[in-house]
Amino acid sequence: MPDKMIVIGERRVARQDLLEQGSRAATALESIGVREGDAIALLIRNDPCYFEVLHAAALLGAYVVPLNWHSKPEEIAYILADCTPRALIGHRDLIAAGGGVIPADLPTLIVDDASASLPSPSHAQDWPAFRDRAVQWKQPPRAPRGTMIYTSGTTGHPKGVRRAPMSPEQIKKNAALLREIYGIEPGMRAFVCGPLYHASPGAFARQAFQHADLTVLQQSFDPEDLLRVIAEHRITHLTMVPTMFVRLLRLSDAVRDRYDLSSIRWVTHTGAACPPDVKRGMIEWWGPVIHETYGATETGAAVGCNTEEWLAHPGTVGRPMAGTELRIYDEAGLEVAPGGIGEIYLRTEAYSDFTYHGRPEQREQVDRAGLVTCGDVGYLDADGFLHICDRKRDMVISGGVNIYPAEIENVLVNCPGVRDCAVFGVPDAEFGESLIAAIEAEPDAAPAPADVTAFLERRFARFKVPKRFVFHDALPREASGKIFKRKLRDHYLQSGVPPA
Repeated sequence: MPDKMIVIGERRVARQDLLEQGSRAATALESIGVREGDAIALLIRNDPCYFEVLHAAALLGAYVVPLNWHSKPEEIAYILADCTPRALIGHRDLIAAGGGVIPADLPTLIVDDASASLPSPSHAQDWPAFRDRAVQWKQPPRAPRGTMIYTSGTTGHPKGVRRAPMSPEQIKKNAALLREIYGIEPGMRAFVCGPLYHASPGAFARQAFQHADLTVLQQSFDPEDLLRVIAEHRITHLTMVPTMFVRLLRLSDAVRDRYDLSSIRWVTHTGAACPPDVKRGMIEWWGPVIHETYGATETGAAVGCNTEEWLAHPGTVGRPMAGTELRIYDEAGLEVAPGGIGEIYLRTEAYSDFTYHGRPEQREQVDRAGLVTCGDVGYLDADGFLHICDRKRDMVISGGVNIYPAEIENVLVNCPGVRDCAVFGVPDAEFGESLIAAIEAEPDAAPAPADVTAFLERRFARFKVPKRFVFHDALPREASGKIFKRKLRDHYLQSGVPPA
């Protein structure tokens, strides 16, 4: 039987080779002091090396901390100082871009030599040479700890979500849950089209590495290239975010008809609310293969629905999966009945408990009777399907009226020239708060603010239409892939520069 393969561009690597390299890497990393419970930081683009490091960390019982390589040096410096990794592994140019923020005593390993002319820390070593000098790991594997993802939270610096090792029963339940989420089946051919430092693409990639006959990694998302890869490699399984759907739907019929997509069997989407019109468009194009999941880094995936369930309950993110407990509480701390809006709390048996690395008191702040909230507000319908209104912290009160920005975003993203958007409130002397829309525009196709206003006024009451718009080349994002609204809001409040 042919070995499972990992493909990126023209490069093909056998899964077994990556496992053997990961085994050597575990021995090598232990030799420089990496121990059970330690952290290994990873600053790479999508690359097969990701799987080597994960396997090495699993054998060592260490955490992998994927770093967002789009982050500014000071943001990377903060996470490195917080998680105190025993090693940093990365692409040469990304390490070089970190400048002076990498501690001089942090062992740093360079994955590639494609940018050899760029400077790297004087103490850096070549990862392949470092790895291949070691022998295969011969000890029993330690309890695996997986990744420690840093989330933005509601205020302050990002926090590392650090899980305890799972019990044997949790491992079984987690495997069953992931099979359900990603549609794991024999013969699957997977396409990873999101950055591996995000929680969902990383989780999907790990499942694909274990189960898929073929796993294709994409360095950066391009809508037509995605269609080309699906057709060329007969891709069956993907995980995506709604922004990708929006960009795909803007392809012309001529481009769409150029590619055979009949191999697709399962598409999971998560990471942000999906505008109903966008989801309908994808279902009409790709068929009943679209599956939605909802959760957070803290809770894990806990809620989901298939195409048929979503069509029967438009706008839902699904029902609680097996082993998940979901409750909704109002402002008074009372559990609400179906139809009542409140803050969503979750617990699932398929994940071990977590703490925020170095901040156990902040873990207590999101807990209610053992259930955890990520700050989302929503309601259950009469059939038990969950509907998300918005994040609690993002709700805007303008002129005494509650406004959920997600409702506006779900429409605004369909405006011609808008690639993605974020709507939020800022202080207003007259109304208490007023709405601002930050827009990531299509290149060379940014709409005029007056056109955006007219687009929204045809669909909303006047009080829901943002009073100001600002355009960005790219909107900041959290580790989950969600737009980092707090960073946008804080920038406007601190800079005093009103959006145009």
